[in-house]
Amino acid sequence: MLGYAGRILEVNLSTERVQIRSFNEEILREFIGGRGLATKILWDRLGEKWETVNPIGEENLLLFLAGPLTGFFPGGRICISGKSPQSNGVIGSTVAGEFPIELRCAGYDGIIVSGKAEKPVYLFIVDSETRILDAHHVWGKDGKQTVRILTREGRRLLKQTFPWRGEPKEPAMLYIGPAGENLVRTAAVMGKWTHAAGYGGYGAVMGAKNLKAILVKGSNPLPEVYDMEKVNRLIEAVCKKCYEATDFRRWGTSSAGYNVGAKRSAEPVKNWQEEWHDEKSFKVEEFERRLWIKKAWGDFGCPTTCLKVAMVKTGRFKWALGDNPDYELQAYVGTNLGVFTPEGNVYLASLVDDLGLCGIQTGNVLGFAGELYQRGILTSEDLEGLELEWGNIEAFAELAKKIAYRQGIGDILAEGTFRAAEKIAGLKGKNVLRCAVHVKAVAIGAHGIRSGKDYPMEMSYACSVQAGDHTSVAYLPLTHSASELTVAFHDSAVYCWFNMFGQPPDLKWEFYKAVTGVELAPKEWYDVKALRIIHLQRAMLLLGGPDFRWNPHVHDENPPRFYEPLPSGPYAGKAVDKKRFEELRRRYYEAVGWDENGIPKSEVLRKLGLKDVDAALEKLRRDV
Repeated sequence: MLGYAGRILEVNLSTERVQIRSFNEEILREFIGGRGLATKILWDRLGEKWETVNPIGEENLLLFLAGPLTGFFPGGRICISGKSPQSNGVIGSTVAGEFPIELRCAGYDGIIVSGKAEKPVYLFIVDSETRILDAHHVWGKDGKQTVRILTREGRRLLKQTFPWRGEPKEPAMLYIGPAGENLVRTAAVMGKWTHAAGYGGYGAVMGAKNLKAILVKGSNPLPEVYDMEKVNRLIEAVCKKCYEATDFRRWGTSSAGYNVGAKRSAEPVKNWQEEWHDEKSFKVEEFERRLWIKKAWGDFGCPTTCLKVAMVKTGRFKWALGDNPDYELQAYVGTNLGVFTPEGNVYLASLVDDLGLCGIQTGNVLGFAGELYQRGILTSEDLEGLELEWGNIEAFAELAKKIAYRQGIGDILAEGTFRAAEKIAGLKGKNVLRCAVHVKAVAIGAHGIRSGKDYPMEMSYACSVQAGDHTSVAYLPLTHSASELTVAFHDSAVYCWFNMFGQPPDLKWEFYKAVTGVELAPKEWYDVKALRIIHLQRAMLLLGGPDFRWNPHVHDENPPRFYEPLPSGPYAGKAVDKKRFEELRRRYYEAVGWDENGIPKSEVLRKLGLKDVDAALEKLRRDV
């Protein structure tokens, strides 16, 4: 099929066997690639025993999948998936960078990693050659150390392999930090210094396989497309619209660090006890003026270049270096922890990146711990001397390190907010779950729903097949640009959908046809193909296991905090209305094809060709 390399590399780390897999055109038409294809692969290979598969055990698969638009639609990304150590379902977590472009130019649409290496290793892929190399010298290293060492090593290996090519450009790389090595459920798969596929906890899956990194270099062109002239015209159209988004290009999402709180009352403040602040020190102009050392850079083919490099230049956090925190990190390791200084925020963001932690998931855990300290449930003794007052940057930094290395209380918090709350409730004899802001063990993205002024709806997180993931929310109507049915296309064709902002909605279908030659009508996507992916994800989420399973009657629900009135700001007193939430949940169930209990309907599954999924859910229907 045009637009595809037609090959997926599978590496079994237990046996060190390397194979080439391929998928027929029918599967590619139905599941596209990325998130959709990952869901299909996981169900076909693990579905019969899904409930018993340990996400951080040897049985789990770790998938790195591009899509047909990767490298063509401006803004390259790759989708990382597997059974999630957080939700026990399937999450498609994407990360930007050159990795998927190099992979496609090496002749592959993706990588499947199975088994577990006896000792730490990394993969080195150059075109048709794949090597499994010793990684003991980088095991335990942080992000910047890992990138520096393996980049030099990769260049040296490339020079040895292709001496006639001169000085090589560095290979692209994905890797884990200490958090992934220590199987922390909030560990991310990292790219460059500061890019992260955080949702899902796939850094822990990579660590469980003793896989430190994957390096790849390709020397071939991208796959052949159906209509290259049309592709070029569409690239120009996308870029032109992106160039017009001057504010977004100047600041990226970091402008939201002040605006979402001050103007929309939808930003986590002190573990969501508040969602409003008017701290002008946190305006993006302050970050720009005080910290930015590079004002525009982007990943392969990206016209928006919303990334910045920030460095603390003075004071006790001097030399802390990384991306200027995007909105999510400004919120979760900033306002959520009572931190309102750009320097403190950049320091904490740089630290969690170096440790290989997801800023959203770990920031949520840190805020949870902060509130328990505030309420006297966790003491300084529990925290080994840490005084976890709001705004105590050094204390939160030390706690993040304890989480990454599973030291002391960090060993409990490394399980993520939900599992940590269950454990602490048992140890302390107190109900701390009301302080845990998550859905199905996935921390809520930094977009509140109480004020009604941000983009999610009241049931957006509760009904999402990716749980608390703010990038993939349940939405009505199903065809809306914010709906996870739309996002499932972005994540399956695999490109940065920030570059779809302001574009005509039909542009993505035009792009898909220009690359693959396949006509994909919106109705066919929303009524059939997207539903097939969403229903598969829903089934695996509900089957869950082995430690937790989700009952829709109980767990298709918002965190308790969202039913508490906002205490301050222009929308003080507002909260999620329980009756309205229940009505929206009912309407969403009906629209997407789930029964009144939130389980995919038998007739819908059979119509979508998912008879085996229907059979697997039969026991669940009886139990509910």
